[in-house]
Amino acid sequence: MKCLKGSFIAGSVIGALACALGLILIPVGDSVIKTTVKKEAVLEEGTTAYENWISTGVPVYRQFWLFEVQNPDEVLKNGSIPQLQQKGPYTYRTRYLPKENITFYQNHTVSFLLPSGAIFEPSMSAGTEEDVVTTLNLAVAGVYSLLSHEVANMMIQMSGSSLFQTRTVKELLWGYKDPMLWAMMGAFYPYNGTYDGPYNVFTGKDDIRKVSTVDSWNNEQILSYWNDTYCNMINGTDGSSFSPFLDKKTPLYFFSSDICRSVSAEFESSVDLKGITVYRYMLPPQTFASPLDNPGNRCYCTNYQITRNCTVAGVLDIQACKGAPVLISLPHFLHGSKELLDLVHGLNPDPVEHATYLDVEPITGFTLRFAKRLQVNMIYGPSKDIKILNKIKETTIFPLLWLNETASLDDDTAKMIKAELFSRMDTLETVQIVLISVGAVVLVLCLIGVCVVNRRSRFVA
Repeated sequence: MKCLKGSFIAGSVIGALACALGLILIPVGDSVIKTTVKKEAVLEEGTTAYENWISTGVPVYRQFWLFEVQNPDEVLKNGSIPQLQQKGPYTYRTRYLPKENITFYQNHTVSFLLPSGAIFEPSMSAGTEEDVVTTLNLAVAGVYSLLSHEVANMMIQMSGSSLFQTRTVKELLWGYKDPMLWAMMGAFYPYNGTYDGPYNVFTGKDDIRKVSTVDSWNNEQILSYWNDTYCNMINGTDGSSFSPFLDKKTPLYFFSSDICRSVSAEFESSVDLKGITVYRYMLPPQTFASPLDNPGNRCYCTNYQITRNCTVAGVLDIQACKGAPVLISLPHFLHGSKELLDLVHGLNPDPVEHATYLDVEPITGFTLRFAKRLQVNMIYGPSKDIKILNKIKETTIFPLLWLNETASLDDDTAKMIKAELFSRMDTLETVQIVLISVGAVVLVLCLIGVCVVNRRSRFVA
C-alpha cells in the first residue's frame, strides 16, 4: 500500500511539474516569438524584412480606367453636362525595379531612391495601348487654370485646339507632344526612367516601433506645399510595412508622394488571406472631407474658387506639389460632395470598387495585400474671353482617369510565412496545451489515487 501511495505522489509531482512547465512556456514562448519577429523586421542585411524591402517580392500592378466623353459636341455647343463612360482597365506592371543608392547611417536610418518603370500587361487589359479615347484636352485645361484667359484664348485659336481631344491610351498616360504648348503632355509624363525620393527611413535597429517610418523625403523632414505645420508633416511609413504587433485601436499612418501628404488608415475587419489572418485598414471617409466636417483638412484647402470656400468635399488640389493644375480624389468622387456628381454624368461611386485599403499581417507588420485607388481630375469652366468656353455654364471638375495600384501575397510567400512563423507558433501552442492538459489530468488522477489509498489505509487499520 505504501508503494502504491508513493507512486501516486510521484505522479502528482510529475503532473504538477508538467502543468508548471506548460504555463512557463506561455510567457517564454511569447518572448521568443517577439524577439524573433523584432529581429527579422529590422531593415538590415540578412533579415526577412530587408530582403522584401530591397525589391518587391510580388508583382505590383497599376490599372487605369480612362473616362471617355460621349457628347463632346453638345458640351461645346450647348453647355451640356458631359456624359462619361469609363474605359479599361489598361494594366501595367510597376515597382519591379529594386531600390537604388541604398545608404545606411549611424543614426539607424537608411536612404534610397525608388525608380519608376511601367510595362504594359496585355493579358490583364481590356484593350491595347493604341486604343483611342476622347477626353479633356490637358493643355487647354492647363492654360485655363494658369494663364489669363485673353492669352489662353489666343494660344487655343492659333493652334486650333479644342476643349476635348482624341488620343491613344499610351499618349494620354505617358506623353505626347502638344501642338499648342509645343511641349510633352501626359497624365504621368515623365515616368519611365524617373525616381521618387530620395527617401530616408528608420531601420528599427534601435527602436522597432520606428521601423520603416519616413524620416525625410526629397531631403526634407517636412513638406513645403501647404503653408501649415500640421499639413506639412510627414507621418508614418510608405505603406509597405509597419511596426510589428499591431493594435486594432491605433490607426496606421503613411506618406504618399502621389498626393503630397500623409494620411491615416483605420482598422476595418480581420480578413483571411491564403490562410493567414490579416487586419484590413481603410482610408476613412474624412480623408478628403470638407473642413466643415473635418477641420484638420482646412490647411489642404488652397483653392477657394474650386472648393466653394472650402465647402466642397472629395478633392485635393496638388498644384503646389506637382506644378500642374491637378486635383486628386477617390475614384468616381467616392465620399465627395453631390455637386461633383451633378456636373458630370456616368459616375457610380462604390466603396467596394473604389476605396483604398491595406491588408497588414498584425504580428510582423508586413503589408501582404493593398489597393491604392486614386482619381486624377482637372477643371474648366465658363469664360467670356475663351471662345470655345463661351457656352459652358458651370465650373466643372472633370475626371480624366482613375487608377488602382495593387499587389497581393502569392502562394509561395504565403507558404513560407505559415511555415516560418505560424507553424512554429502552432507547434509551441500545441506543446503548451498538451503539457498543461496531460499534467492536469495526471495530477488530478494521482491526487485522487492518494486519497483513495489513505482511506483504505485507515479502513484496514
